[in-house]
Amino acid sequence: MRRNIVHVGSGQLTYEIREIVAVANELAEFGVNITWENIGDPVAKGEIIPSWIKEIIGDLVTQDTTYGYVATRGVSATQQFLADCVNGRCGAQITKDDIVFFNGLGDAVAKIFGFLKREARVIGPSPAYSTHSSAEAAHSGYNHLTYELDPKNGWLPDLEDLENKIKYNDAIAGILIINPDNPTGAVYPRETLEKIVDIARRHHIFIICDEIYSHIVYEDDATVHLSEVIGEVPGMALRGISKEYPWPGGRCGWIEVYNQNNYPMFKQYIQSIVNAKMLEVCSTSLPQYSIPLVMGHPNYKGHLKMRRDMFCARADEAHDIFNGVDGISVIKPRGAFYMAVLFEDDALNNEQSLAIGDDRVRHYIEKKVEGVEVDKRFVYYLLAATGICVVPLTGFCCNQKGFRITLLETDDTKRQWTFQTVADSIQSYLHSH
Repeated sequence: MRRNIVHVGSGQLTYEIREIVAVANELAEFGVNITWENIGDPVAKGEIIPSWIKEIIGDLVTQDTTYGYVATRGVSATQQFLADCVNGRCGAQITKDDIVFFNGLGDAVAKIFGFLKREARVIGPSPAYSTHSSAEAAHSGYNHLTYELDPKNGWLPDLEDLENKIKYNDAIAGILIINPDNPTGAVYPRETLEKIVDIARRHHIFIICDEIYSHIVYEDDATVHLSEVIGEVPGMALRGISKEYPWPGGRCGWIEVYNQNNYPMFKQYIQSIVNAKMLEVCSTSLPQYSIPLVMGHPNYKGHLKMRRDMFCARADEAHDIFNGVDGISVIKPRGAFYMAVLFEDDALNNEQSLAIGDDRVRHYIEKKVEGVEVDKRFVYYLLAATGICVVPLTGFCCNQKGFRITLLETDDTKRQWTFQTVADSIQSYLHSH
């Protein structure tokens, strides 16, 4: 073509969580039975949506209003409901116009980074969630900027590393937090969040906090919302229903914007995001109408507690199994529904393998592992030998070697088999050469 039509950041758009699906599907054609541990979809792993939530959704489907357009920012009554929730936390105070809906947080993230000035960078955690890291890198055309999460400190942020990188790089305009964290399951205590806010305040930058798992925290007092500690710093929290109801297919997320009226440039930036949404008219209507009815229902608090307790028990179960395996370290998650397993330094090499009975599968995977990171090599062999599909930590914009596994499987026997099979495979793999 006479003009180069490829965006400068196109090469940064990677998503290991789903890219490994292509490999798994090819192995399935060879007859490998796949156990999907790569993606955070509770419904796909067998979680049953409570009947009272289904009844609310079912009733809404019969109402003609839910089939029409809504305002660009969202359903007014739902915006007000959510703003009241924020204001009830006794932190930042917002209005309904500070709530903006999107077709899932993937849509929100694309616009948050897509309409940020290209030279303005947002530094995020490493390991990083791929949607954030890829979108930020693509908007700039450079590798995503990261600060380290410290596995020796419960995967909490290395605040000295964070501040030094901000101090010596004036291109950094924002800090990204994921709390509770994906992929590690870490939960940031109030003190940590307050220190991050203080860094942002002193360096005159804004904060983005992904709180999609904010109601899946195993201990009630383990953390707080960004709105409770942000003070006068500009920022936004990202929320949604995909992990809570759970309704991932509803593609319904929103941002809560704090202190935009105090910062004209930040307000203009938020308006550009709203204007971009306006070009799409609005986000999907039906899920928005459901939020006050579901979250305001007398059963909702009990529903959240049941799920917190369920994932906490599974985290204990997984930790007990993996904690006894030589060559790895595991930090028990405190929230969300993932666990990161970290290989010890120099535990992995390019000579290790797992026994694979089918020659076709073995030949296929031997070609796939050529030149890949050593943790990805393990993940591919695990997939070929056992059918269990996990995600390598290096796929999360991270130099540390390991993998992420979920706590989502509802079948107790299969879940325990999955954890134990992965643990046994690690031992076999590390001793293969």
